[in-house]
Amino acid sequence: MTVREQTEKIENSILSPHACKSTDLFFAKRQNNEQKCPYRTEFQRDRDRILHCKSFRRLKRKTQVFLSPIGDHYRTRLTHTLEVAQIARTISRGMLLNEDLAEAVALGHDVGHSPFGHCGEAVLNEICPHGFRHYLQSLRVVDELENNGEGLNLTYAVRNGIKCHTNMTADTREGCIVRLADTIAYINHDIEDSIRAGVLSENEIPKECTDILGNTKSERITTLVASVISHGAENIDFQPDIRKAHDDLKSFMFEKVYTNPHAKQEEGKAEMLIRRLYAYFIENNSKLPQEYLKIAEKSDIHRAVCDYISGMSDGYAVDLYTELFVPKFWK
Repeated sequence: MTVREQTEKIENSILSPHACKSTDLFFAKRQNNEQKCPYRTEFQRDRDRILHCKSFRRLKRKTQVFLSPIGDHYRTRLTHTLEVAQIARTISRGMLLNEDLAEAVALGHDVGHSPFGHCGEAVLNEICPHGFRHYLQSLRVVDELENNGEGLNLTYAVRNGIKCHTNMTADTREGCIVRLADTIAYINHDIEDSIRAGVLSENEIPKECTDILGNTKSERITTLVASVISHGAENIDFQPDIRKAHDDLKSFMFEKVYTNPHAKQEEGKAEMLIRRLYAYFIENNSKLPQEYLKIAEKSDIHRAVCDYISGMSDGYAVDLYTELFVPKFWK
């Protein structure tokens, strides 16, 4: 018996009937058949492929809330992803669901996110004829763009969880957990970052929310995680009173932070930058890297330019804009 087979045997003996098993022929099926790994289950293998791909590494220089903040302690899209993964694993473990599947989905859920956060997403959605949604782009990244255009050949369960992490119901309990882990993570770490940035003060957080969820980030995350576990695997959600407090806190954050002019003061510049880069490469498509010229031939130029720009980190986009549009001093 291989190491993988031993792990699969343990999974099948201890995980909940609601768990998605690595041996499930439908959920563990890949787009293209491959020989199985002797050491890792299918979902462990997916996790590793995502962790080692280029799109995952670029998340370290992509905006979470504040555009390229100066300071070591603000979240980036990468640190957000790691927090989501840990919360998803904790919930899955507490419900005897498949931790490896939840972790793989969590690590891959934002690999298609644009530079400059949701500002970048909104601009690309407006100017690209194909539209742009980061969760669909994340699926496109793992299916078609990574691995030199070959994709990562992930399992159905991981691909489905990535696609459904924002506003759809995943086909597995683990995928549904990642959707909740995402909102648990970003609401609470965005509160912490907003207080650090001076956009928000501790005493502004609604008391009706803190009385139920807790006064600190740790207390709130613990309450929310415990609520999901207690609600049970039959229907992945928070308990009703916790759901209301969560939704009220989320609404508060949208009003106070996510649409705050102080927090978003640089977004007009980011929007202009993306528009100009997009227009430049539409008009000068020969300047695209070779891999994106192949996408233009296979699909069209808008698809290629959108793929190129959406994959950029904040810093790369700024550097490229500077190179193309800012005059260089004569030496």
